[in-house]
Formats: sequence, structure tokens, C-alpha cells
Amino acid sequence: MGDAIHESLVAHNCIICGQKKENGIMIISEFICEDCEHEMISTDVMDAKYPFFIHQMRQIFYRKNA
Repeated sequence: MGDAIHESLVAHNCIICGQKKENGIMIISEFICEDCEHEMISTDVMDAKYPFFIHQMRQIFYRKNA
């Protein structure tokens, strides 16, 4: 009883919003928080914020290939 393993949550800086958050996804070596992930997938391509998301996502690949 009570032997469940508890993972300690580690806060990471989100590459999209720059805030330190615990929950989200890692892409290559960069973190995207759950809030930004949700906003990105629900943003229409015609939305003014869409190019910003594309720009931020490109940073992941530019850093990886630098």
C-alpha cells in the first residue's frame, strides 16, 4: 500500500509563451506547455497568431541543426 511511484514534475520554459510550466510536450529538446499546445491546435491558419506559432516552432529545428 502506498508504494506508487510519484514522478516529480519538473518545470520547463515553454518555447512558445516563455513561461515556466510543468505540463506539456517535448519536441526534440524543446518544451511546449499544454496551454500553448491547445491554443496552437485550435488556431485557424487565417488567424493573425498562426505565423507567430510557425515562427516559434521553426526555432526548435533551427537550434537542432545549428
